[in-house]
Amino acid sequence: MHVFQDPTSHAYARVTGALYLTIAVAGGFAILYVPGLLNVPGDPAATFANIAERRGLFHAGIVGDVVMMTAEVLVSVMLCFMFRPVNATLSLAASYARLMMVAVMAAMLFFHAASLALADGTVPLDSFSPAQRIELAGLMRHVHDAGVWIWQIFFSLHLLLLGTLVLRSGLFPRLLGLGLIVGGTGYMVDSVQMFALPDAKLLEMVKIALLLVVTVSEIGFALWLLFRGPRQTRSRDVAA
Repeated sequence: MHVFQDPTSHAYARVTGALYLTIAVAGGFAILYVPGLLNVPGDPAATFANIAERRGLFHAGIVGDVVMMTAEVLVSVMLCFMFRPVNATLSLAASYARLMMVAVMAAMLFFHAASLALADGTVPLDSFSPAQRIELAGLMRHVHDAGVWIWQIFFSLHLLLLGTLVLRSGLFPRLLGLGLIVGGTGYMVDSVQMFALPDAKLLEMVKIALLLVVTVSEIGFALWLLFRGPRQTRSRDVAA
């Protein structure tokens, strides 16, 4: 555990970067890939039929969620200590915002479990017809998916704070900080668009552009942590 003792070291940065990339891979699998194969928009019955046929893939998606959230907790704390010499208040606030995101993600799994139990008959509800059970299960899945709109708000705040810390630290390229700040607003725009303005095509295009910027910035930040690490000379100046 020696690697966790010095937040200014390259070893500490490499572990943080590796965990960040783990989040990207596990999250992409659980949030994008698996639902893309199983979900049938507007047809809960077809969705749950897909889940029943490909139960292993569904469970793999849950494992991906757990791996992602575990890595998120570690990254939240490690980034907090890495940027604490820059600004302790902003660093702690950024960590709390990211942990709030993880808490919402964890709560979403309850609705995942409820929808599956309703759809496959695990929960005895004799007063409900099969069609009603599927409809109720579909509602549970909708509530699960709506959780994304909530955690994106906290993640947008985290990226704003993290980008600010990157800019002020001098430890990393300023372009990465700007990308995190500007692109991170895409998560907030997505929440607003999906919740209140689902038919706003212009807003959707803006959202896509911003999310592309923040994705490139986050991956770039993770790779910089993994292969370059913070600039040591500037790190000592900040800490002083």
